[in-house]
Amino acid sequence: MKLVSVNVGLPREVIWNGKPVSTGIFKEPVAGRLVLRTLNLDGDGQADLSVHGGTHKAVYAYPSEHYEYWRHELPGIPLPWGAFGENFTTEGLAEDAVHIGDRFRVGSAELIVTQPRMPCYKLGIKFGRDDMVKRFLVSLRSGFYFAVLREGEVGADDVLDYIGHDEHRVTVTDIVRLYVSETPDRNMLRRAVQLEALPESWRDYFRDRLDKLR
Repeated sequence: MKLVSVNVGLPREVIWNGKPVSTGIFKEPVAGRLVLRTLNLDGDGQADLSVHGGTHKAVYAYPSEHYEYWRHELPGIPLPWGAFGENFTTEGLAEDAVHIGDRFRVGSAELIVTQPRMPCYKLGIKFGRDDMVKRFLVSLRSGFYFAVLREGEVGADDVLDYIGHDEHRVTVTDIVRLYVSETPDRNMLRRAVQLEALPESWRDYFRDRLDKLR
């Protein structure tokens, strides 16, 4: 498991449907090492802090293995590392094998997996397609967010060392499926609401769904 690329970008203004929109989704690979802080990487930023960024979304990771799928789905569209707005393009970390609460050491930093990425309309802006949000969600290729347990320096080709897990063993894919399913698994909902690493907003949402099944 390793970092294939580290990508950053500051918010920029683009025109979408005739209106100016500020977005930080445009990321580009960087050479050398960067300091990873509690809220983000040096040189990175988010436009709308009400839904992006924060301690639970300090770093967005996306598996490099998904790029082949998207090259087939989006022929003719350039897909350099960072194309999906990720800070870390990874190798060897799949959503169906990575658990909420898994902890990793990379470079001199330590991270914990907190939640999947739920796409917003700005993903459509990035690719110039109104259907991109739906296609991304249905694909179950969500990527996932890390919170920073210990600040440090990171860089491309750093190894991601697995150092611990949550006892409930709920994968990133499990969370996405619970979110999109019209008939979510009751037992999985019970496990999800006990995940300490999962943000409280997610846990409240799953508690509400669990209550409605009783």
